[in-house]
Amino acid sequence: MTSQELLDLVKDIQIKRAESQEIEVKAAHLGCPKRLYDTLSSFSNQDSGGVIVFGLDEDAGFDVVGVYDVQDLQKHVTEQCDQMSPVVRAVFSSALINGKHVVAAEIPAVDVADRPCFYAGRGRTHGAYVRVGDADKPMTEYEVYSYEAYRKKYQDELAPVERANAAALSQQNLSRYLLVLKSTKPNLAQLDDQTVLELMSVFRDGVPTIAGLMLFGTYPQAYYPQLSVVATTIPGTALGAVGDEGERFSDNRRIEGTLSEQLEGTLAFIRTNTRISTTIDQATGQRIDRPDYPIEVVRELVLNALIHRDYSIHTQGMPIQVQIFTDRLVITNPGGLYGRLTIDELGKVQPDTRNPVIATAMETLGETENRYSGIPTVRRIMCEQNRPEPLFETMHGEFRVTLVRDGKGVSSTSSTADLSALTEGERKVIAFCKAAPRSRVEIADMLDIQPAYAMRRYVTPLVDRGLLARTIPDVPRSRSQRYVARV
Repeated sequence: MTSQELLDLVKDIQIKRAESQEIEVKAAHLGCPKRLYDTLSSFSNQDSGGVIVFGLDEDAGFDVVGVYDVQDLQKHVTEQCDQMSPVVRAVFSSALINGKHVVAAEIPAVDVADRPCFYAGRGRTHGAYVRVGDADKPMTEYEVYSYEAYRKKYQDELAPVERANAAALSQQNLSRYLLVLKSTKPNLAQLDDQTVLELMSVFRDGVPTIAGLMLFGTYPQAYYPQLSVVATTIPGTALGAVGDEGERFSDNRRIEGTLSEQLEGTLAFIRTNTRISTTIDQATGQRIDRPDYPIEVVRELVLNALIHRDYSIHTQGMPIQVQIFTDRLVITNPGGLYGRLTIDELGKVQPDTRNPVIATAMETLGETENRYSGIPTVRRIMCEQNRPEPLFETMHGEFRVTLVRDGKGVSSTSSTADLSALTEGERKVIAFCKAAPRSRVEIADMLDIQPAYAMRRYVTPLVDRGLLARTIPDVPRSRSQRYVARV
């Protein structure tokens, strides 16, 4: 970071009067802060890393108070970095503001294979932190485990189901699977059925695995009641909303069975609880049906949740959730993105696979192509149909995708009138948000202005006029908030 970049960063912090996901402020005018390991850990454990700015006093409105001694501060911060595992290598820079020195320590992200980064004095379980907004929070036991599972290549889908035996699996389903498998893989055709099922990890030493149970079980929920889908229809835009008769859910169902049965049951629920709009093409007279959500897109997303959810002991009590609000569809599955994959890379690079046995078996059964084409297909369809791109989020051990309902928040007459009166800046914002959901920081960076001004001058007025929509309308100030064009 150059001196000018540090000066600009300080100015931005003072305008916002707030820390952030990547920025932590420490006064340090009376000495080096003695407990930095929580922030060192949390910044190291996020893909973007972070910056600790010394010499600003949060309690005094982020005024510049300077640091007591630049060289000694860097020495003591480095000593604390050396107490982390793996060791953190901070990059320091400094700038002079009104005769007072401000110091920045850039904390790089640790490689995923080496996470979590933790304070060695407290150990991996108690010394690992994660950044939540502008705060450092202790990692949960599951968050620590998820990194360990990737590093050591645990295969939770292959855990044997101790209470189950061969009778727990449907012989009809197994026979169909074996028929397809042996017809497509000649090397397996020469082996007896039980050997094949052991090789394909449906059984382990004669005991069904979790993968085998979820793929071919007669009733998997007898062993794992929460390995299911909980689907609800909410009569509003937020949990807690009630309908005309005081009901919290317009429809509420637990969908059970094998993965294939859960897929079909979930799609049936969504079809029943969403609408299809019908219009007549004025030029051809043809009827055009347009569902709230393209069913091919919904199928890919539900299938993704079923195949890639976490099946570890930490999440076996958590069902997949499908929530249909009046303005959006939300699908949440236990287990964040696996391995090195980030949200920005989703659908663009070949990912690590959390459950390769399940993914391969679903391909054999014809449920999926297993060619990493699901997310690109979703994006292509949404683009072709001129719909907002889905919002993908990973947080606290879960992965979530949100689809904004077609046409929500756009009046039939506003488009032409409003567009004709747009300023050049407003047109830029709409075009930018039409390509993909954007955060307020991304919009501000595109306009080369401060986020607060971008919100006040452009984003909020466009939302009020129905030309932009929030992806999380019930929590306007959510740090995960994104904006999509509705014209």
